[in-house]
Amino acid sequence: MTSKEMLEKCMLCPHKCGVDRTNGKTGVCKATDKIKVALVSTHNYEEPCISGTKGSGTIFFTGCNLKCVYCQNYEISSGMFGKEITIERLAEIMIEQQARGVLNINLVTPTMYALQIKEAIVLAKEKGLSIPIVYNSGGYENVEMLKELDGYIDIYLPDLKYINDEYARKYSNAPNYFEHATKAILEMRRQVKDSIDEDGIMKSGLVIRHMILPNMVENTKGVLKWIKDNLGEEQIISVMAQYFPTHKAMEYEEINRKITKEELEEVENYIFELGLENGYIQELGEHEEEYVPNFNLDNV
Repeated sequence: MTSKEMLEKCMLCPHKCGVDRTNGKTGVCKATDKIKVALVSTHNYEEPCISGTKGSGTIFFTGCNLKCVYCQNYEISSGMFGKEITIERLAEIMIEQQARGVLNINLVTPTMYALQIKEAIVLAKEKGLSIPIVYNSGGYENVEMLKELDGYIDIYLPDLKYINDEYARKYSNAPNYFEHATKAILEMRRQVKDSIDEDGIMKSGLVIRHMILPNMVENTKGVLKWIKDNLGEEQIISVMAQYFPTHKAMEYEEINRKITKEELEEVENYIFELGLENGYIQELGEHEEEYVPNFNLDNV
């Protein structure tokens, strides 16, 4: 089945909206069949194995199949700020990012454009693209779609946000999030093996992100326990403490604050209790300001 045919009745993500995106119709993600990009930048505050000292070449895509009430990039995920580009232009942007000396091409929120991105990667490699491709997603993926990307993605950087489906529905409009995200992560793990060079830079592999939410330490513990039980102690994780109430989070009293020192310490203690060996734990407030990019279209 061609990309066009798959977009005529879009079933790319677990929402399975079934809309004809080639005819301008949109589902939950609000994306048509036209690629839309809001920001092309060099990002120095990803995980050290991703950004290193040279930075990660981020491409922020417009729209999202999650509707997180606390989204820090809501201007593009919900507001749809961005510029429509062709597959050919996306390939050119990848080459331009490589020329800037970045360590990788970091596709941020790529799910709804995955098929077009695949085509762009093929074109970019024909023009000399040689640095790793990072698939940086919210984790709400279909395994069938991910199989289309097998061999095209070097590094998977998914979130694993919730084990609790009530939270997933309430805060991200993502029914059965845990079921879909964990199946997706297992498929990602099947596709890529961890490879890190002598400078600590990842060339291929899987890093699982989780952001601690206020009043939800037990949710975090459940996520970490699943990782340990299903992927082992050596799985690379990135536990983030950068949460702050933004977008619509102020409407929910229970998440209308930053996490506390005590919450972070409880999570840290649990990580050591589980014996998880690899990854990162963010300090409170670390790089908080860096997670609200100044979106612009200068390089698009």
